[in-house]
Amino acid sequence: SPAVAVIERLRERSAVEGWPLTLLYIGSKGGAEREIITAMGIEYLSVPVGKLRRYLSWKTPPDLARIPLGVAAAWRQVGRFKPDVIFSTGGFVSVPTVVAGWLRRVPSLVHEQTALVGLANRIAARSASVVAISYESSRRYFAKARRVVLTGNPVRQAVLGGEAARGYSRFGLDTSVPLVYVTGGAQGSHILNEAVAAALPQLLAQAAMVHQCGNGPDGSSADLRELSARREALPTDLQARYAVLPFVREQIADIYAAASLVIGRSGAGTVNELAALGKPAILVPLASSAEGEQMRNAEMMRDAGGAVIIREAELSAEALSVKLGELLADPSRLSAMGSAALKLAQPHAAEAIVELLLELATVRD
Repeated sequence: SPAVAVIERLRERSAVEGWPLTLLYIGSKGGAEREIITAMGIEYLSVPVGKLRRYLSWKTPPDLARIPLGVAAAWRQVGRFKPDVIFSTGGFVSVPTVVAGWLRRVPSLVHEQTALVGLANRIAARSASVVAISYESSRRYFAKARRVVLTGNPVRQAVLGGEAARGYSRFGLDTSVPLVYVTGGAQGSHILNEAVAAALPQLLAQAAMVHQCGNGPDGSSADLRELSARREALPTDLQARYAVLPFVREQIADIYAAASLVIGRSGAGTVNELAALGKPAILVPLASSAEGEQMRNAEMMRDAGGAVIIREAELSAEALSVKLGELLADPSRLSAMGSAALKLAQPHAAEAIVELLLELATVRD
């Protein structure tokens, strides 16, 4: 995530330049990032989160009630921690902290990861000192912001510097065929998992596959159990071409290095990593993503020449198998797609954001 990438760069600069660095992460109670942040040795606190919607929902009244509670909780935490600067990576969980910082006269930087700006960052931008954008096309959404800077979207170090041979050997995969990485994001994608399960023999006839399937929104691991059972039912030679696991951690750089193609959702993090690494992709945008954010991300990659899109409504075992076959049968096309994806990358994004944060912290001093 951008937060992890910026934290890594802040720590590097602190160690080299000799200035003290103390970090506090404020997120939601059930945030998927909690485990990552605490593993980095950073204090993690949660605040109540309320989501504003542009449609009628029974969830709206209780969510509206949580907004002032979130601001009050963030106000207390900002007062206790006394930060020199606040870095926000977006989402409704970030709004209370940015607002609390504004009320306490703490400068803040709001980072927008996506090409299509969501409501939360539009609100937070009104209280921010600087808005950092990943794509020039996002600038028009922040016409009233005090300052807007194009930085790009930072990439965490964990995805860089992998070795292709280890991508195969970590999972004992057949090296005689291309490797495809399937990812549905942190929680996994049930619809993508279903399509892969139904097409597994056809897919594995063409490639080896590392499949990050998640544990599902309910944490039940139902898809993992189903996919594992499907693997066990395969002939031995095809079993040697398929690895399924709920999460990918330290293996991610090697998997990316080995992957000839990625099949996945088109969240900001995934698209950013594909661009940074120059990886061609089959993208299946989440149809219910806020304001069509994932479709916009996928279209940006497709229009640049780095990806093809299969819409959720069109996703099937056959569609996935056919599209995979078309791409793997044309290595020159895959190479061209990877080069096109790489042109969207902003390799110095983390450094640019760190420079802005240090500038804001110095102004406060």
